[in-house]
Amino acid sequence: MKANFAYAVLLVAVLLSGAVVSISSNAPIETVDPRIEALLAEMTLAEKIGQMTLIEKNSIDPADVTDYAIGGILSGGGGYPRENTPEGWADMVNGYQQAALETRLGIPMIYGVDAVHGHNNVYGAVIFPHNVGLGAANNPELMTRIGEVTAAEMIGTGIYWNYGPAVSVPQDIRWGRTYEGYSEDTAIVSSLSSAYLRGLQQADLAAPDTVLATVKHFVADGGTRWGSSKTGNYQIDQGVARGDMNLLRRVHLPPYEVAIENGAQSVMISFSSWNYVKMHGNRELITDVLKTELGFDGFIVADWGGVDQISLSYYESVVRAINAGIDMNMVPYDYKTFIETLTIAVEAGDVPMERIDDAVRNILKLKLALGLFEQPFSNPDYLAEIGSEAHREVARDAVRQSLVLLKNENSVLPLSADIDEIFVAGKAADDIGIQSGGWTIEWQGRPGDITPGTTILEGIQATVSADTAVYYDKFGHFDDITDAPSTCIAVVGEMPYAEGFGDDPDLELAARDKRMLRRLAEVCDTVTVLLISGRPMILNDLFAQWDGLVAVWLPGTEGQGVADVLFGDYPFTGTLPYTWPHAVDQLPFEFETLSSEDVLFPRGFGLTE
Repeated sequence: MKANFAYAVLLVAVLLSGAVVSISSNAPIETVDPRIEALLAEMTLAEKIGQMTLIEKNSIDPADVTDYAIGGILSGGGGYPRENTPEGWADMVNGYQQAALETRLGIPMIYGVDAVHGHNNVYGAVIFPHNVGLGAANNPELMTRIGEVTAAEMIGTGIYWNYGPAVSVPQDIRWGRTYEGYSEDTAIVSSLSSAYLRGLQQADLAAPDTVLATVKHFVADGGTRWGSSKTGNYQIDQGVARGDMNLLRRVHLPPYEVAIENGAQSVMISFSSWNYVKMHGNRELITDVLKTELGFDGFIVADWGGVDQISLSYYESVVRAINAGIDMNMVPYDYKTFIETLTIAVEAGDVPMERIDDAVRNILKLKLALGLFEQPFSNPDYLAEIGSEAHREVARDAVRQSLVLLKNENSVLPLSADIDEIFVAGKAADDIGIQSGGWTIEWQGRPGDITPGTTILEGIQATVSADTAVYYDKFGHFDDITDAPSTCIAVVGEMPYAEGFGDDPDLELAARDKRMLRRLAEVCDTVTVLLISGRPMILNDLFAQWDGLVAVWLPGTEGQGVADVLFGDYPFTGTLPYTWPHAVDQLPFEFETLSSEDVLFPRGFGLTE
């Protein structure tokens, strides 16, 4: 189904006028004005405000999408349909889209998800390493390929809007979103995020194999200070970043400049504050810097309920946010109150109609550019690609490139596939949920067999010879097998988390992991530690007891890639995207004066043998 009759009449009128209507991702705005202006002229205030409303899918029935002319629907982390299959997703999204097309003007809605390391809410989708691991790989060509794969898996479910890439430049690894940042280095973040964006959007947004990227979170979310957050028990997430414009322009703004140069058409605002001004209400940075100075002409979306945090007065929050330049408000729950509030604000003159028209114009431009008016539904031709072997091979290669070898005493690595026996310890060795981390099926992720894939243990078992004995105990108890384990591999690290729930003042390994590691050091001939984490961890005296240490990060579903490198089928090539501290009291670093001798490992460190 395409647009309904009312829209078709408008379209014919525009075509007869001779106006140019083809749109590419880099098209000048005058090529889209005729179609948009025709729609704007027909829209009521209610229809315009409906377009500016983005709602979490569990909070609205399809009937209300029609009644309120809603512009966007989203799935947050864990926002999957009752039947979490690719087909179940396609049916759900198509149902909302059908409801949107039944409105008076037949304007399609746009559905968005946080596909931050693959289409990660969908059971069976390929889960890539989180961005911290991709920062260690530091391969722009790989990032573009990952973007292409992610787009294909999204399109199969009817979703054409990705809330990524994150272009945060984390300056304090205690932040629970550190793993969403590619690096503490602005240049690496700029390079990798723009390459990923190109993979999602390619040269023409209207092409059938592209989705809209969203550059987030504007701006300086990676620069917030410990203890500055006012959200729940968070400490740094959604907190306050402080500094002058020189700091902003030097560290946090460049990734947005590069993204805009590479065709970015959607930007999401940060929960955080800049010099105590909430970003969702910061007109100076949103309108004056992002839109005017940087020339961004796409559309700007709020984060999950971020508008609500501006003021104790909801009316004041809405007025300030829309006037600051936000085009679409991620409500996400009480959309009726938002619609009513913004309507009152426009009628009272507190939000000018020109600002409403500007916001709706930006939204419609992107819907046209994506080809949603012509093809609003899922593309079933892409369903078979979700979780395909070809896509898993891309993720497996990303895992190989992401591993960082930090210690290799007496060349304990690579291991021989013909070794007599290997002793593998640690719960994380055989757990897809742990190795995938947060934003995997659920918002916070969770341990367990949560989606198809290959665990690290399974990768080891598939790589060694038929004559090699692989013994596994998650607690590292091998007493009933032998009194003297020889080659031991311990897989330890962080449990899954997301956002402020991962704010961590200590960055210590769990007590159970420490006990196990000390026990293994006493009884094993060699101990190699595979560290599953979203950031560097404090290793203390344990580090001296190990023969090998590999930063595995959060590799996703393709644990075979870890084994490929451990056993020498592929070399170690990854380097640290973040500086690795000796102790947590070194944080946050003063990078301008920091010496490599002051830390356990400097950024860029990585052994090759």
